[in-house]
Amino acid sequence: MKPQKTIKTEAKLAGKGLFGGKDVKLTFRPAEPNTGVVFVRKDLDGPADIEVHPDNIVQRDRRSALQHGAAVIETPEHCLAAVSALDIDNLLIEVEGPELPGFDGSSDEYFRTLQKCGIEMQDAIQRPIIITESVCITEGDKSIYALPHHGNGLSLTYDMDYTQHTGVGRQIYSCDLNETTYAQNLARARTFVLEAEARQMQAMGVGAHLTPKDILVISSDGPIKNTFRFPDECVRHKVVDLIGDLRLAGRPIVGRIVAYKTGHALNQKLVVQLMESARRIEQKKAMSDKPLLDIRRIQKILPHRYPFLLVDKVIAIEGSRRIRCVKNVTFNEQFFQGHFPSSPVMPGVLIVEAMAQASGLLFAQTLEHTGKLAVLLTMDGVKIRKSVVPGDQLILIAETDKVRSRAAKCICTALVGDEVVAEAQLKFMLVDDDM
Repeated sequence: MKPQKTIKTEAKLAGKGLFGGKDVKLTFRPAEPNTGVVFVRKDLDGPADIEVHPDNIVQRDRRSALQHGAAVIETPEHCLAAVSALDIDNLLIEVEGPELPGFDGSSDEYFRTLQKCGIEMQDAIQRPIIITESVCITEGDKSIYALPHHGNGLSLTYDMDYTQHTGVGRQIYSCDLNETTYAQNLARARTFVLEAEARQMQAMGVGAHLTPKDILVISSDGPIKNTFRFPDECVRHKVVDLIGDLRLAGRPIVGRIVAYKTGHALNQKLVVQLMESARRIEQKKAMSDKPLLDIRRIQKILPHRYPFLLVDKVIAIEGSRRIRCVKNVTFNEQFFQGHFPSSPVMPGVLIVEAMAQASGLLFAQTLEHTGKLAVLLTMDGVKIRKSVVPGDQLILIAETDKVRSRAAKCICTALVGDEVVAEAQLKFMLVDDDM
């Protein structure tokens, strides 16, 4: 159980896109808990937020890309690798341009800039994707495996087989991802192309602004007008790309990844499959968990009754600190008769009310507050992120922030599957139930 993190201060960067060569400006900003990593295209009219999430992945040749509506971000992998290495959960990245700066072809500029911003712990728990069963994806002679891991982080092995090219050869690199390892061994590893590939790309107008001094161009004799920063720099950069691609999951990944000759497309297919697997596991767990508190016991704690009792069961309690509840949303809910008959959507105010009721159940776990009623006083940071419709199962999570004899505060999140649909910071007055 690790806290979520964001950066302490803002930072700005500027440079040219690696593939397109256009000037681009970028600003890193802190973000609220449960925001995730979000790119914001400041050069476009209208909404242009692009959340880092598998649903927003679009295919590109030799790079990664994200798209939401008309807004696109090209080559985010080096930036996301730095985000992953620093274990940052919540970050706003404002961009003026369609492609992130390429700098020297490595992740180092992003990493050092974010590192200087400082890291701030937040009042929310990190929700990693934990690999619990083996997954394998193969295409031709390429393969990538996701395996359970005894550690609590990400372990990587990359086998890069260029035995047909004497300038590169076969290189293998393994590491456990952490800030120190990344800083010393991975951040400065640059992207590379073979000489024949570079000529073909420039003939197509891709990377026309680059010279061998700007990017590693490798002939059969090694780098052209350049030198390696590491003897095995090529495979180290493949690991950087893999780390960045895995962060497209939108959440940290805990497990072991073993890759052979993979590129962005295969890495992204693994990300999508891991997210689908995590979603199934979480939904199955929520459905099958024996309730710690069933509806009869809930009614003994909460004074709410039909049609305003919005918690069906409690499936997890961590002392007086955290609770996880379930609300099954069906078409028979009374509010769907008028909200809205032709397109039923659960009112956001009722989602907040459900989170407040979960908070009341959490406060009741402390003997000091047994028999007390939690009366909602204030709501801060309320965000309704997605619609909740009939058939959804709301997972309500409340975490205590401050609890005193007469007042309390909770950080609340509502999810459907692995998607955050609402969040809020709720403050309560604790009063005697017979007031």
